[in-house]
Amino acid sequence: MKKIEAIIRTSKFEDVKQALREVGIDFFSYWDATGVGNEVKKAEHSYRGTVYDTSYIPRQLLTIVVRDINVEKTVDAILKAAKTGVIGDGKIFVSPIDESYRIRNAEKGDTSLYNTEG
Repeated sequence: MKKIEAIIRTSKFEDVKQALREVGIDFFSYWDATGVGNEVKKAEHSYRGTVYDTSYIPRQLLTIVVRDINVEKTVDAILKAAKTGVIGDGKIFVSPIDESYRIRNAEKGDTSLYNTEG
């Protein structure tokens, strides 16, 4: 099993969600995320006397745990749907997961995951 974490532009979230559904990934968690990167230098704009920092791009952090056989299709779906071709499109990280348990019935391992094989 692998954990896939993807940091994507908020504007591409719906496209990524649809792409994941199309490849059979129906369950994942996500959060609003902020951070700093190299894509934009600090930029401030003033509006009606208030200074706003516009140097960041809104992001979503997606966390998905999948069976090993579903890693490639999941990563490919995110890559295709999240890409704008501009610096700052995001990152994808893949990490090993040692074990998984379904709380409802104590099922463990691959069978505890929501996505199906294939």
